Amino acid sequence: MKVSLLGKMDRVGFTASALCAIHCALMPFLITLLPLVGLEFLSSLWVEICVIALSVLIGISSLIPSYLRYHRKLSPVLMFIAGLILIFGAHFLGFHEQEFILVPIGGFTIAGAHFLNWKLNRPFHEDACVTHHEKNKLNE
Repeated sequence: MKVSLLGKMDRVGFTASALCAIHCALMPFLITLLPLVGLEFLSSLWVEICVIALSVLIGISSLIPSYLRYHRKLSPVLMFIAGLILIFGAHFLGFHEQEFILVPIGGFTIAGAHFLNWKLNRPFHEDACVTHHEKNKLNE
């Protein structure tokens, strides 16, 4: 089955968000070890900002076109926004004491938004693949 660009973006978004959440959950435990292995840059504010910016770009390029073209369900977009609010709140709005909880929850919420978006898009992509397959059989 051919995977659409939006489906690929959801897979990338899901994977990146889940890895981000795991990274953020483990960071308080690993931060003391990072300098020992030369990875202290991972705790840099600029790395955090770049990862958040990448997450926003992937989310917008996947969730908004899917909403407009296919399913018209706001739930993935609202989940994405909720995840971003949790992450932004922890990093930039002064909730630093709760960061180790809020950021992983935000990352998993964004991953859930991509997963839900992928599930909502599947019927549309499966129909397109079946139609394409049927056309190829008629041409044979």
